Amino acid sequence: MARVVFTPNIQRHVACPETEAPGATVRAVLDAVFLSNPPARGYVLDDQKALRRHMTIFIDGVLIRDRVGLSDAVGEGSTVYVFQALSGG
Repeated sequence: MARVVFTPNIQRHVACPETEAPGATVRAVLDAVFLSNPPARGYVLDDQKALRRHMTIFIDGVLIRDRVGLSDAVGEGSTVYVFQALSGG
């Protein structure tokens, strides 16, 4: 199973404790996480089930390429990091 980590900044808005989830793609892993945490789904994904513009996901330190289908491969021992983009000055 992949380890899934949501940054503390996201957790200020919605509870997303670190967890493990099965799946061979980002979509499958996130779907497994969101089964037990529906509020997190609405925060991370838009109404078309694509990654929201202000969110970023890395797998083992590498930025995912498919922000719409979330088809990037996830290895059995991978770590999926979900970030919220920050801006300001």
